[in-house]
Amino acid sequence: MVNPIEPGAQIHGTDPFATPEQARSPIRRFRGRLASPVTLWTAPGPAGFTVSSTLVVDGDPGRLIGILDDESDLWEAVSAAGRFAVAPLTTAHRQLADRFAGLMPAPGGLFRSGEWTETPFGPVPADAGAWAGCRLDSAREFGWGLLVEATIEHVEIVGDAPPLIHYRGRYLAD
Repeated sequence: MVNPIEPGAQIHGTDPFATPEQARSPIRRFRGRLASPVTLWTAPGPAGFTVSSTLVVDGDPGRLIGILDDESDLWEAVSAAGRFAVAPLTTAHRQLADRFAGLMPAPGGLFRSGEWTETPFGPVPADAGAWAGCRLDSAREFGWGLLVEATIEHVEIVGDAPPLIHYRGRYLAD
């Protein structure tokens, strides 16, 4: 005989507080269907934030654009320093991504756990397979965010691991 499960004894498979999909704007629903690489942007201070709206454009010099929250600690640090670092995150960085996105607690501060490499552009995870140091060129309001444009001044590539991809509100499985 199977024992009945007590009410409240199961953990939800989805976020019970999330706006139901049919109630979200069509723009948000469309955006959710575009797979996005997860990156960590950091700046001297230090400050950091998980960003999934990063685009790198090849050229001489290379350029980078992304969308940030203009009220974030990261934007305050980037605008003050005029420079920042961007590291593509890997599947091993899920908790790091959630911590910097504000989805996980960060006792003692965002940079307290894990190992970090200090750079002139901002700290980067010591196990990052790659990162770029960027100089802020401009920023302007763009939708509900801030479109940040930068020149890539430095690139380091030291490894190759599967990227962390965000799709429809969650990370793709390995």
